Amino acid sequence: MARISFIGIGIMGGPMARHLKAAGHEMTVYNRSRSKSDAWAAAHGGTVASTPAEAATGADVVIACVGTDDDLASVTLGRDGAFAAMAKGAVFIDHTTVSARIARQLAVEAKSRGLHCIDAPVSGGQAGAENGTLSIMCGGSAEAFAAGEPIMQAYAKRIVHVGGAGAGQTTKMVNQIAIAGVLQGLSEALHFAQCAEVDLDKVFEAISGGAAQSWQMDNRWQTMAKGEFDFGFAVDWMRKDLGLALDEARANGASIPCAAQVDQYYSDVQYMGGGRQDTSALVRRLPKR
Repeated sequence: MARISFIGIGIMGGPMARHLKAAGHEMTVYNRSRSKSDAWAAAHGGTVASTPAEAATGADVVIACVGTDDDLASVTLGRDGAFAAMAKGAVFIDHTTVSARIARQLAVEAKSRGLHCIDAPVSGGQAGAENGTLSIMCGGSAEAFAAGEPIMQAYAKRIVHVGGAGAGQTTKMVNQIAIAGVLQGLSEALHFAQCAEVDLDKVFEAISGGAAQSWQMDNRWQTMAKGEFDFGFAVDWMRKDLGLALDEARANGASIPCAAQVDQYYSDVQYMGGGRQDTSALVRRLPKR
């Protein structure tokens, strides 16, 4: 079993760390809000660290799941950051959704220190973290991936090595661009059906087995129709992710007008007070009859 340090014990990191502890690994946890790491250790066991560097000392694997580029830079390269305390040959796995730029920067920093580095954003939301069924898209060297994959298997159902440093983050952007378009189409379809005053359950039965079917339709059609939007991945987080995708598109020359438009539609939902509602709240901006 490995000595693992987990940095960021939030709604995603907490369950992932729990699966690692259940798999028999020796766990040390760190969170910026000490109360969360204390509560996690009280519930599941393990050691609580006061800084990322303290958490990383002696660890075989350090995993991060924080918030933004700046948060990630702080816990890795900042004062009391993890990288300076990690031993040569140790593995760093980052599950934060951040820019491809910082993923590539951390890969360079890690290589200079003799560390393995994987950018490994996840898909599947809180439910996937709780159930250990996340999908993970990975960037980094083949050697780093080979070292990190067995660890990630504790909380994932699918782990794909996409390519070199930054490829995991780029793939997560692809994922969010696709979801944004699907949710806008689903929102308009549901709104149209409501305006036409047809039986929504029958419409779902008729179209959900054909080409219009999607995970979003299967899991959100009914709840969107009821005005229920408390199902995990928040609008605020989606706007952060789409912002990363738009920045990357400006850098690589990609044209993603639908994603840009949906990002603006999500700003409408935020203005309506729906920033913490899940991404299917996109339908709220369409008027009801």
